[in-house]
Amino acid sequence: MTMKRVFDVFFALFVLVFVCLPIIILALIIFLQDFRSPIYVAERVGVNGKKFKMFKLRSMVVDAELTGVVSTSSDDKRVTSVGAFCRRYKLDELPQLFNVVIGNMSLVGPRPNVFAETSLYTKAEETLLSLKPGITDFSSIVFSDEGEILSGKANPNLAYNQLIRPRKSALGIVYCNHSGVILDIRIIIITVVALFSRENALRMVSELLASLGVSKDLVMMSLRDKPLTPQAPPGTNQIVTSR
Repeated sequence: MTMKRVFDVFFALFVLVFVCLPIIILALIIFLQDFRSPIYVAERVGVNGKKFKMFKLRSMVVDAELTGVVSTSSDDKRVTSVGAFCRRYKLDELPQLFNVVIGNMSLVGPRPNVFAETSLYTKAEETLLSLKPGITDFSSIVFSDEGEILSGKANPNLAYNQLIRPRKSALGIVYCNHSGVILDIRIIIITVVALFSRENALRMVSELLASLGVSKDLVMMSLRDKPLTPQAPPGTNQIVTSR
């Protein structure tokens, strides 16, 4: 068992001691909305392209995935009132601690994606599948406002692939190239800071990225103080034009 795995299991179990009751309470509230399962089991693509079942507190109406819309904006009509609250504070992600204990996820790592998106990966982006997906990473912090970015977009899937995917993948590749327990601890600390101050968290991310020697453009982007414009994903110079 690697040091990273030992850290994942012990830290996840430690946190679960404190969040099990909140998870149960939120699950009950979600159940009372429509008397349907409060747990959403989502199929995601994990390490080496192997699919796995990821647990979340259900934040959308039942069968929301049947619409074919993968990316979710803040004004998405499929999101329930309780779901909007959970998504705002990332509470819907808490059940993924069980995925960490099971072993198909890590505390820190590239965020898991659906097959419809990973099938579009360039060779460079396939690096993201070399590690277990995580609950948090650089992109989880930098793009914690993903819903707001996609809000009002006629085609959220296309907007995601043009505005978010290129930077999210680049940040994920940086993590894959520098992964380790010490980096995980630093990212977890920044994730906690982000719950109270997004501005300070973004500053900490940019400083950490700079210390890792990544490009100045990526460091500056991580501050998120400028509008996002369409960009090509890592490994290609072609901007996605349809999705």
